[in-house]
Amino acid sequence: MPLIPEEPQIHESAQGPRATPASGRTAPTPRPVPGPRPAAPPRPGRPGPVRPAPPVQRAPRDGVAAQPESSGPAAPAASAQTPATPQVQLIPASAEGALDAAEEAVDLLLDSGRAPDEVLVITTGEQHPWATHELSFGETSYWAQHDARDDVFYADAAVVGRATSRPVVVVALNGDSDAVAAAVLPLALGRAGTLLIVCGDPQRINAVLGAGV
Repeated sequence: MPLIPEEPQIHESAQGPRATPASGRTAPTPRPVPGPRPAAPPRPGRPGPVRPAPPVQRAPRDGVAAQPESSGPAAPAASAQTPATPQVQLIPASAEGALDAAEEAVDLLLDSGRAPDEVLVITTGEQHPWATHELSFGETSYWAQHDARDDVFYADAAVVGRATSRPVVVVALNGDSDAVAAAVLPLALGRAGTLLIVCGDPQRINAVLGAGV
């Protein structure tokens, strides 16, 4: 009769945790003792250094609210700015040829693109023929054309104080009186927006406006 191998006897282990871990599992590591958490490292895929923490905003002193700094340019001062001095151009001419020189200057201004209503012509001696003609219809009609500002306006030195400012003022020193020239040139400079053209004797002009003008 053949021998039957004895079946291995399986002994039940006592209840409780196993002494050895199951195959393929690692024993759990002990948990660390709670304490302060270290700073979190930067996230992967985010270039650049770690963004620093925002600075602590200090409370304003004496209860004055803090004003945010403006990143734009500083605002200009509220004080009124003085107007720029117009450029002065001298055209040497005698008293007899000053009016013709002023006419040539006006023609050059119009040819260069200046509008007729931007030009005011002042005479210190004999009036311009245009002013003489227009005044023959009365002062009301004459000054109405001044107020219309649609053409070159010609005025005598005696009435230049009534004329309004224009970008260009042309003065013809066609009179021999230095007193008239001394009175009209400062007024003409004040009426000129960007350019003052004076036709006459340079020595007389420099004596009034200042040497080297």
